[in-house]
Amino acid sequence: MIEQDTKHGIEKMEGPWRITFDTNPDDCNLNCIMCEEFSPYSDLKQLRVLNGGPKRRRMSIELIEPVIRAGAEMGNLKEIIPSTMGEPLLYKHFDRLIEMCHKYGVKLNLTTNGTFPKKSPTEWAELLVPITSDVKISWNGATKQTAEQVMLGVDFDQHLSNVKDFIAVRDKIHQAGGNFCRVTLQVTFMEMNYEEFPDLVKLAVDLGINRLKGHHLWAHFDEIKDQSMRKDPETIRRWNNTVGKMEQIAEEYRLPGGEKILLDNIYKLSPGEGTTEISHDAICPFLGREVWVAWNGRFNPCCAPDAKRKTLGYFGNLQEESLEEIWDSTEYTNLVENYLDNDLCKSCNMRRPREDVP
Repeated sequence: MIEQDTKHGIEKMEGPWRITFDTNPDDCNLNCIMCEEFSPYSDLKQLRVLNGGPKRRRMSIELIEPVIRAGAEMGNLKEIIPSTMGEPLLYKHFDRLIEMCHKYGVKLNLTTNGTFPKKSPTEWAELLVPITSDVKISWNGATKQTAEQVMLGVDFDQHLSNVKDFIAVRDKIHQAGGNFCRVTLQVTFMEMNYEEFPDLVKLAVDLGINRLKGHHLWAHFDEIKDQSMRKDPETIRRWNNTVGKMEQIAEEYRLPGGEKILLDNIYKLSPGEGTTEISHDAICPFLGREVWVAWNGRFNPCCAPDAKRKTLGYFGNLQEESLEEIWDSTEYTNLVENYLDNDLCKSCNMRRPREDVP
């Protein structure tokens, strides 16, 4: 049964179709400037330790399987995502996650910075492609200079080589009748890189990438607030012009099989869409559909920065309550039905036009 919320058009499913586990948010080998945790402008780790918190947050592997099992029993679970903060391939129990995907018949949806640590890209591809729905590779420029200015510590040339090796294995497995794993380049829209996005579409097609996905900057730090592409009408005008160019290139440049690359969450903004409110017609694609599980078991309703999503309320801990109990709770149901009463939700960069939410 699906409950229709007529106020906001949110469909609450009987259980989540996707669960994200914050497996290892404090393990990363890059320092991207916009990253909540690893940016050179971030002091979150120092403040957390000063306040008595853990130096490194790592999820117990024993927490994960009961949640996956419960999601599968609720009937809608299709895939899981390991940590989207930090580099998930550094999680020491990653091999167990792969085993659970096979055991419960769910896909893995991976967001990685593309460095493919511990193994070669080819070795990772052989493990991942058979059970993965999508591999999203962080990518923030069409040129070496811009990419390396945004993702501090990345080697652009090695990044290119890694993606080519991964896709070669993906194509080989698919052509042999195996699982098709979509590969996505995932970008953050900023002043310092947006002009390269039309060329990035071309690069993605040349590499055999299926999708280019992005989101507007969460400006966690004063040092990067001027990087927002939503800060004023003139910036929005320039952004919209770039979107038009990207759409035209996506029509003209096709993948080897003639398919069109998918531009996901890349759309024009209305002139009045500043930093305080997104169009009321843009809806949340997560509530009533997905779950985020913090490293310590806390149930989170969405992927907003941790300090901000905590303002939405406390819904329970999956080390103490079942997934079904929290999902059906009064507190969570009220959030699903009334989320636009929250200032965070009104200005959330992740809301999408109604027609773009499946």
